[in-house]
Amino acid sequence: MLQLFDTHTHFDVEDFDHDRQQLAEQAYQAGVQALILIGFVQSRFKDLIATNQFLKSLPHVPQSYIAFGLHPFYIEQHTTQDILDLEQYLKQYDCLALGEIGLDSYLKQHKTLEIKIQQADFFSQQLELAKHYDKPVLLHIRKSHGETLHILKQHQFKNGGIAHAFSGGVEEAKALIKLGFKIGMTGQITNPNAKRLHTVVQNISIDDMVLETDCPDMTPLCCQISTEHKTRNTPANLPYVLDGLSQILNIDKEQLAKRLWQNSLDCLHLTC
Repeated sequence: MLQLFDTHTHFDVEDFDHDRQQLAEQAYQAGVQALILIGFVQSRFKDLIATNQFLKSLPHVPQSYIAFGLHPFYIEQHTTQDILDLEQYLKQYDCLALGEIGLDSYLKQHKTLEIKIQQADFFSQQLELAKHYDKPVLLHIRKSHGETLHILKQHQFKNGGIAHAFSGGVEEAKALIKLGFKIGMTGQITNPNAKRLHTVVQNISIDDMVLETDCPDMTPLCCQISTEHKTRNTPANLPYVLDGLSQILNIDKEQLAKRLWQNSLDCLHLTC
């Protein structure tokens, strides 16, 4: 049986409230033996904890972990108090990593100097928390790879982690790998038009990759039953991400899965 680690989920959100147990059991049956519940705004941290406790109470579901973080896309919602609260959560709960954190200049309103400064400030503060509490980080980077690399180097960040849903080029991937990060592969790998991503995976080592669904978003192409409506993604779709990566690299699926599982443990500082 495959042993897979979904390194990036939002399995706590309301999309899954009505059938979370069933979906978790399906994921486990598909080989997903571990997953991370990842934060993005302070107001949802309690939902992360509740979902984690719920999953831990069930048999035959993936082992779940928590990551708390303040996502750059929601920069307008974050406050100074949220950083203080984040530290309290790090002190009180068993947190695997900080995430997702980083920079995002995808939207026009996020390209302004004021927003860029705010995002960089929150990113920097969270990197310092990760250093203090000895945690890896789960990076969200969109149209900001150069700036993200600069800040990581500026803080001399050495705890590593994962560059989630990687959308950069080969040189940016290699620069992140050099800093100790794994490159996160989502369902986008199954898209034949994702030429840039395919080039990246063909130019880095399988030792530097991990799998993720980013559910409920980033649905693998083969699971998108409708081209007109958004299709909900679930952790049970992770094997399709593995299949896509296996086909592009022309590597045996079982062999690849073993390597990716170990990569996930390594970058998250896990020994299980």
